[in-house]
Amino acid sequence: MEVKLHDIGEGMTEAEINCFLVKPGEAVKADDPLVEVQTDKMTAEIPAPRAGIIKEFTVQPGDTVSVGSTLLILEVGEQAGVPVKIEKNLPKPAVAELQAERLQSFAAVKRKRVLASPFTRKIARENGITIENVAGTGPAGRILDEDIYKFMAAAQQKPKLPAQPAPKEPAKRNDKETSTIPLRGRRKQIAQKMVHSLNAIPHCTHFEEIDVTELITFRNELKDQNQTISATAFFLKALSICLKEFPVFNAELDEEKEAIHLLKDHHIGIAVDTEEGLIVPVIQNIEKKSIRDIHKEMKQLTDKALENMLTVKEITGGTFTISNVGPLGGSFGATPIIQHPQTALVSFHKTKKMPVVTEDDQIVIRSMMNISMSFDHRVADGATAVRFTNRFAELIQNPKMLVLEMV
Repeated sequence: MEVKLHDIGEGMTEAEINCFLVKPGEAVKADDPLVEVQTDKMTAEIPAPRAGIIKEFTVQPGDTVSVGSTLLILEVGEQAGVPVKIEKNLPKPAVAELQAERLQSFAAVKRKRVLASPFTRKIARENGITIENVAGTGPAGRILDEDIYKFMAAAQQKPKLPAQPAPKEPAKRNDKETSTIPLRGRRKQIAQKMVHSLNAIPHCTHFEEIDVTELITFRNELKDQNQTISATAFFLKALSICLKEFPVFNAELDEEKEAIHLLKDHHIGIAVDTEEGLIVPVIQNIEKKSIRDIHKEMKQLTDKALENMLTVKEITGGTFTISNVGPLGGSFGATPIIQHPQTALVSFHKTKKMPVVTEDDQIVIRSMMNISMSFDHRVADGATAVRFTNRFAELIQNPKMLVLEMV
């Protein structure tokens, strides 16, 4: 039977073959992992649909294949059981030997699982390196590009070659020399989705400046009581309150039916910067959760994103998205691209201490943060976006007011 690439995630159309977890001639049981693939959002395994014997592979590691493509041929049923009939005519020692060999094949220890990006695996393949032999220094033992290069350097140092005389003149640099990064896997999927979003949605971006001085003070008070809550957790709760009051930003536009669907639940995605590209885990039903619970779940999802351990459920179903680039030093603003078919996305930027003129004309130093809000101009207008961010600023500038809004 043909084992094909099936849809393992929302909107998935293709995946890159990372590696095979079995080899031709190997016996497998139902649900045993056969192939590891990389989509735009996650690394996943394709399991065996039935017990059988691996006959041949129809694709190679590094190939990008579409959903429905055949990955390998699996012999099942009577076809896979042909050797059993032959056993009857064999002498007892031969039967025992063959049975032991087959049992050993079924009970074989699974290959060492390797965490590495498709590009890192490509570097290893091109240099003839068995990636299982490389020690990873990334999160959860992930093998990084530099780990491959260090492994290569260590291998070259073992047989020391005689020193080569230095060239009389430095080699001339070729101005046309370039390095190439293949547009595959998650990066390719991100590129396709961003182009689709920009082509489908008329983006409009509203910028706002928010005073976060009181939020910083409140968080410090909580730290004194051994309660560490990230600023992003406060932002998420405040956004949920705003989405309840301005549901048009928690909506999806159905162009065919000419309708705007206002979504009741607030499933907010958090953009996480990983080695393999941007990924957006989703916190479900934020409107029903406390700030402490939001902080805890956000940390868990971020850690899983960095380790490439997110499940399909944890990266799908988002109704709104945020991006916090402040810790990276982004100071003024940006025009973030909306996650289609969502309606809006808010990006938080660097917090800076600045002189501010108060209502009584006093100059004081306050901690100010810029935010960017991109929204679908077909669904909402600029005035509504301003009211939305004004309400958000009101809650963040007076964080203890959030207590009054708890359900």
